[in-house]
Amino acid sequence: MDVEAFFEGMPFASLLGIEVTECADGHAEGRLEMTEELSWNEERLMAHGGVTFTLADTVGGAALVSEVDQPVPTIDMRIDYLSAGTGDLYAVADVVRVGGDVGVVNVDVFAADDETLIADARGVYKTG
Repeated sequence: MDVEAFFEGMPFASLLGIEVTECADGHAEGRLEMTEELSWNEERLMAHGGVTFTLADTVGGAALVSEVDQPVPTIDMRIDYLSAGTGDLYAVADVVRVGGDVGVVNVDVFAADDETLIADARGVYKTG
């Protein structure tokens, strides 16, 4: 399975402009360009929490897909928002565990301009 092509063809991720930039061996990275439409604040670009969550979920899923070579629906994701995302964002994900029924992935989301940690997340995905 061409993992990057799989995620490029995901309509919701495409709508937000999420790009999976690296994906192999249980590791994935991706980015999102902040636009006014993705901001929760009309006076200043500040990523809506749902945008940050979707970036983390998409990149986390990509990391796991690189291991199991099939789609992995999200079962659960816990995210801690640590700072406001005021510009472009990028995410880094690493698989913690691949099981027959579920896989677990850790994801960090950063500000692209200064590498501030915006959020950290742990996703659980269905693998079987």
